[in-house]
Amino acid sequence: MSKLIGNAIFGQSGGPTSVINASAAGVFTEALKQTGVIEKVYGAANGIVGILNEKFYDIGQEDPAELELLKTTPSSALGSCRYKLAKPEVDDTDYKRILEVFKKYNIRYFFYNGGNDSMDTCNKISKFIAKSGYECRVIGVPKTIDNDLFGTDHCPGFASAAKYIATTIMEVYLDARVYDSGMVTVIEIMGRNAGWLTAASVLAAHKGQGPDLIYLPEIDFDLDKMMADVKKVYDKEKKVIVAVSEGVKTSDGQYIPELVGEVSVDAFGHKQMGGTAPVLANYIKEKLGCKVRGIELSLMQRCAAHLASKQDVEESFLSGQTAVRIAIDGMTDYMVGFQRPETGDYKCEIKLIPLNDVANTEKIVPREWINAEGNFVNEKFVEYALPLIQGESKIAIEDGLPRFAKLKKVLVPKV
Repeated sequence: MSKLIGNAIFGQSGGPTSVINASAAGVFTEALKQTGVIEKVYGAANGIVGILNEKFYDIGQEDPAELELLKTTPSSALGSCRYKLAKPEVDDTDYKRILEVFKKYNIRYFFYNGGNDSMDTCNKISKFIAKSGYECRVIGVPKTIDNDLFGTDHCPGFASAAKYIATTIMEVYLDARVYDSGMVTVIEIMGRNAGWLTAASVLAAHKGQGPDLIYLPEIDFDLDKMMADVKKVYDKEKKVIVAVSEGVKTSDGQYIPELVGEVSVDAFGHKQMGGTAPVLANYIKEKLGCKVRGIELSLMQRCAAHLASKQDVEESFLSGQTAVRIAIDGMTDYMVGFQRPETGDYKCEIKLIPLNDVANTEKIVPREWINAEGNFVNEKFVEYALPLIQGESKIAIEDGLPRFAKLKKVLVPKV
């Protein structure tokens, strides 16, 4: 196969994670090495929006030491977006614009880093460009703390968030037992339709300092049943910790915050999450009359680079690095994924998943990993998640504080 010579562009989309920039570092460092094939490396400002607006950065002008620091820098260094492309058969305006930009800047390699919606965007662009006859290799780089991308054993970002959640709950467990009075603590954890992150709270319980009850979106949520579960533990222990996903819904499809008010909707038609913990805390307080705390871990779950899993950092970097290598080798229209051997010690191996398969398909926690009562997670989840959170990521420290990457972000002149 003849070499495809041209420029490469990388974009980040959706919610940030503590390791998304490790994937960026993998793409950038590998692409900059491919001097005989990739002539220039660009970073799109705010994902696909930056391409549409013709706003991107010249990564070749960045200090290599700063690119290295991306490995341990949280959030999206290039900026992110939540921009939904219409179906091309309905409105192909954005696609024509993207193709126009790619041609103007001779972009022959497009790498897009994100979750379900981002892989859908990647898939749509790949199909449109191929149909247009313009040769450009498109590879999806996985990212989501929700861990719900189809086809991959796990997603970059999940393990570090899981480690933070388990660690924080262990700390809350100790704090919540200081006084001799009764108390219920409700901890709200991210996760819209898949409960992987909330299930990770069982890792704290595995160490004897975790939640008493765990509620995931995979099981219909019943307020009365939850109250009975809480009362049963409270009557016996006088201390209760409840881990609940922000995305739990009643049998008629209502999110918990919807029981007391309306919720807003984003560009993709997703209801905005958050607010489950205070609603449940108020409800429990009314019923039990004891002290109740509602804790929303919120953004800390996805930006806590100080507690990142070394395994996660290394795999995230590898996913970006692999994306460039397979594109150079002629692959296109795939997402980089991971798999592990069915038996033996954990070992991460690369697999490639067609974008068409992964786009907008969610992977949920298997029912057999949840107990019969639907209020806890069993040992199968522990066996799955524990290997992923191993190792401590070493962050550069300056004056006692983290030294995160500081990119110049030199804008590419418009053609």
